Amino acid sequence: MYFDELALSDEVLDALWDMHFDECTPVQAETIPVILDRHDVISCAQTGTGKTAAYILPLLTNLAYDDHDPDKLNAIIMAPTRELAQQIDQQMEGFGFYVPFSSVAIYGGKDNGAWGNQVTGLQKGADIVIATPGRLLAQMNIYDVDFSGVKYFILDEADRMLDMGFYDDIMAVVRRLPADRQTIMFSATMPDKIRQMAKAIMHDPVEIKIAVSRPPETIHQQCAQLYEAQKPGMVQLMLQGRDLKKVILFAGKKQKVKELTRTLRTLKIDARAMHSDLEQNERDQVMLDFRNGKVGVLVATDVVSRGIDVNDVPLVINYDVPRDPEDYVHRIGRTARAENSGEAVTLVCPEDAKYWRHIEQFLKMDIDRLPLPEVLGEAPADSEYAKPVGRNGKRGGHGGNRNGKKRRFFPKKNKQ
Repeated sequence: MYFDELALSDEVLDALWDMHFDECTPVQAETIPVILDRHDVISCAQTGTGKTAAYILPLLTNLAYDDHDPDKLNAIIMAPTRELAQQIDQQMEGFGFYVPFSSVAIYGGKDNGAWGNQVTGLQKGADIVIATPGRLLAQMNIYDVDFSGVKYFILDEADRMLDMGFYDDIMAVVRRLPADRQTIMFSATMPDKIRQMAKAIMHDPVEIKIAVSRPPETIHQQCAQLYEAQKPGMVQLMLQGRDLKKVILFAGKKQKVKELTRTLRTLKIDARAMHSDLEQNERDQVMLDFRNGKVGVLVATDVVSRGIDVNDVPLVINYDVPRDPEDYVHRIGRTARAENSGEAVTLVCPEDAKYWRHIEQFLKMDIDRLPLPEVLGEAPADSEYAKPVGRNGKRGGHGGNRNGKKRRFFPKKNKQ
């Protein structure tokens, strides 16, 4: 389906034309008509499917045709992280280039100027507010914010907001909103807690479920079985054997991110850390330098696994196995974007075997096994992983790729 087949406003279609957006993604094709018809919507779709446009485009169209008060807040879009709020704000600027609506992004940080702009936007009634829950609640607690004109309430990555403990903040905002509003919820997963919240804040919602897609064939996935103590050496060998340009290394905890970054920098590898302890201006600068190629390796927690658009990342390394298969998909989805190919390597120690089995079961495949270099010592035996026999009667992968070609991540050892 093409965008000009939908009942979007001419101004929105003009912006899409300028941005060379022609064909809808599945979530856009299914969700936009329902939102245009003013139904409450709960849509299950992962990052990277075009979900942001799926609610911004009909929102801008409905605002253009609705009878609304231009001096009041008309729409609230809530997102779990500052990075996602910034991304939504940037897309709002593009899609809304030809419409006469104002927007303000409200998120945390110690930039006093940003706080002042946020207060002004709320007090003077920006048409659209894009906010993280905690920051919006802080503004509500300090200032008398008029929510009486809000006709649209949108929750993006609702499951992640609940995982981060924002349920009470969300409900505090909901209690201030008019009952007669359209509520739209996007979530990558649909656990019971999401359905319970939907029942509490939505009216007869239309449910749209876009299946969580497996990683595209353009990502060559590999895993390495090794002990925890062998991981730093493995990363060193992988990175030193490459022309380092935009590699993302994911770790499970921010303390490990800090330690890995220090280790890589002592090895003369240009690495920068991205985690929640950084101030907003620091995080912005790290991402800007990474996008511009000034930083070779980004070591990060899952704060950047969702909602960050960097199109030319050739390699993603999972230093720790993600605890959830969908988190794995989000992480490695940072590579092979915009029709590029990419590679993803996951380091699997015996303690993480059960999580890795869940991922392989979700993917319905045995991931290719990357042999451990001799210099790192003995790899764990298969028995330490207690891995069941796969569908093909073999244990683990075969060390190559689907086309039978071998890949080498580390330099050949010099012969003595």
